[in-house]
Amino acid sequence: QVRLVESGGGLVQAGDSLRLSCAASGRTFSSYAMGWFRQAPGKEREFVASVSWSFGRTDYSSSVKGRFTISRDKANNTGYLQMNSLKSEDTAVYYCAAQEVAGPVGRISEYNYWGQGTQVTVSS
Repeated sequence: QVRLVESGGGLVQAGDSLRLSCAASGRTFSSYAMGWFRQAPGKEREFVASVSWSFGRTDYSSSVKGRFTISRDKANNTGYLQMNSLKSEDTAVYYCAAQEVAGPVGRISEYNYWGQGTQVTVSS
């Protein structure tokens, strides 16, 4: 079993930056990829970014590309989401997830483990 714990959320102003962390624990973390998703009130959960654990290949949604950067620290089993130039529309609960087997990185059903989420609120 893999446990994922997010941290780093908070309340910021538009234009500010935040860095989210996702610490993986449990059995040896050997997932294919780690992804970040978000869910705003009244909306469906949506893909934000993903990184392949072994090779570091990254993918981003069009809404965050150029502003957010996903990375991972393999030695410490931790993933990160650096969020810059935040906008009010980035306000959501952010979840990290782990995908054990290669598959479409933007599809929620492809992820096997999920964290509890961390709130990000951007005031305009």
